[in-house]
Amino acid sequence: MPHEKALFDDEIDPDFEDVFAEDPLADLVRPSVETPVEVTVEPVAQAAAPPADNDAFGYGVSEHVGGDSMLPAISIKLFYERDETRQLMETCAHDRRMGRATVESISGGIPAAIAYMSQNPTPNLLLIESSDSASQVLREIDQLAEHCDENVKVMVIGSVNDIMLYRQLIARGVSEYLVPPFEPLQIIRSIGELFHNPDAPFVGKQISVVGAKGGVGASTIAHNLAWALAENVKVNTTLVDLDLSFGTTALDFNQETPQTVADALLAPERADDAVVERLLAKPTERLSLFTAPATINQIMDIPDESYSMVIDVVRRNVPYVVLDLPHIWSAWMLDTLVASDEVIIVCQPDLASLRNGKNFIDQLKAKRPNDNPPRLVLNMSGVPKRPEIPVKDFAAAIGVEPEIILPFEPELFGTAANNGQMISETDATSKSSQAIDDLACVMSGRTIQPVGKSFFKKLFGK
Repeated sequence: MPHEKALFDDEIDPDFEDVFAEDPLADLVRPSVETPVEVTVEPVAQAAAPPADNDAFGYGVSEHVGGDSMLPAISIKLFYERDETRQLMETCAHDRRMGRATVESISGGIPAAIAYMSQNPTPNLLLIESSDSASQVLREIDQLAEHCDENVKVMVIGSVNDIMLYRQLIARGVSEYLVPPFEPLQIIRSIGELFHNPDAPFVGKQISVVGAKGGVGASTIAHNLAWALAENVKVNTTLVDLDLSFGTTALDFNQETPQTVADALLAPERADDAVVERLLAKPTERLSLFTAPATINQIMDIPDESYSMVIDVVRRNVPYVVLDLPHIWSAWMLDTLVASDEVIIVCQPDLASLRNGKNFIDQLKAKRPNDNPPRLVLNMSGVPKRPEIPVKDFAAAIGVEPEIILPFEPELFGTAANNGQMISETDATSKSSQAIDDLACVMSGRTIQPVGKSFFKKLFGK
């Protein structure tokens, strides 16, 4: 925790040259609690956490881009004053992203931190809370610095929005200054930014698609969603088919792929960025495919950890990763779903889908309390002469409103499948195609710009 001797607020010379005046983080500060400023938040950032007063969140907060990865195995010591802060960190400690971190909470604020650090080794992160005046906080931080290792990260939870205090803390080596109220996910992401891997600073957004039962069209939804993200939303996307025995990605995209995701899963320690890049098929400039071997000639016993290792490599190289998951239940399936930034459950409006889908949603809500609940997609709605559960009743029973409802359009989907095309290529104006585009917009937080007609097309009425 290196620092330079900085002036206290009451000692500041009016001619003092503020070396932090050009600090871009200063633009994020609101002048006072009574004078809120409007903060524009992307839809994805809103969807990633429960509603919060984003304007009241601390100073060094940046807009979250991409997905969330696991924090490394770090030790965190919280020195709190308010019981609400302790409870907040307990919630954070149970989050999926902090599964490898250890958190210990000690009451007493900065004085307790000074006493503790004078007799104990320094943890990776000190999270300290203080409601004292700015000058008192700075004095105590100086005392604390005398007992800390140089490389320790320090986050301060204060009670006032004070730009001068923030700059003085940064000058002393404090990594972050936060002001309540804030949500658990905001704290977790702030910690994650302090301990990100410099060799892999970016992690793409992981979207897992799974069917509530067999035959509901989950693979079709996954494939068309990946296409919509890449070709209609215009973001680089990789589709990973993890149904090793029966995957249809190669067929649906009319691709011949001698090498598949199984090659990476069978030797995950060798699957670095360069190897994965060679194994991917590229049907378009923005879309990459990790196809499945789709054969039963070989029974592949893949270790659970191999899946996460390969998925992590893919996420380092692309903004969006869509996982086409098989209809099975295993340890790696559960781990993959829990680790996803978004989960899409595909159902039909029938009783089996309702039961299985509710089991999925209830379990994932419990294991991912700080994430969005799973997204529900109702597929093949309105099959002639088939009794169906009404959408309103289905949503009420399963506990989630459908994100999109796809009508029963067998001719459209059959034609697309037989031609090795996506439904957007077959009929971009169909209800199903537009619904998939809407889902892609929700997943990416972006909008699809309609393609306008050229002057000559307008002139000739085409």
